[in-house]
Amino acid sequence: MNRKKNDHCYDLDQMEKWLENYFLDPLTSYCDMTQFRIDLYETEKDWIVEAVLDDYKAANLSVKVEDMKLIITALKHPSASNERKERTIDFPFPIKNQKVCASFENGILEIFISKIEKGRGNNRFITLP
Repeated sequence: MNRKKNDHCYDLDQMEKWLENYFLDPLTSYCDMTQFRIDLYETEKDWIVEAVLDDYKAANLSVKVEDMKLIITALKHPSASNERKERTIDFPFPIKNQKVCASFENGILEIFISKIEKGRGNNRFITLP
């Protein structure tokens, strides 16, 4: 069964290969230990990125959509740049064209990238409620 053509903005086979490479990449495990842990999930309607940020407040987090990248930045204290931690997730398709929203609760940042709904089509910061 050929699954390459679909209604989504991405190729399913390409996405599966990207996920496999992401989870097998030793740099992913290293960044999980030295920066903060990230998990990726898929539902029927969304790609979900979860970041474990127990020691942070929502006001000290930023989420940026930039072309095919999702950039998560966390600062312990806004004035202490040496306590800055950042993770960049490179997607195999332009996420700036998709609806992206985020929430932060109990130390877990959840970012939802819609498979169905279109976004603004530009680079932007995502507001945390």
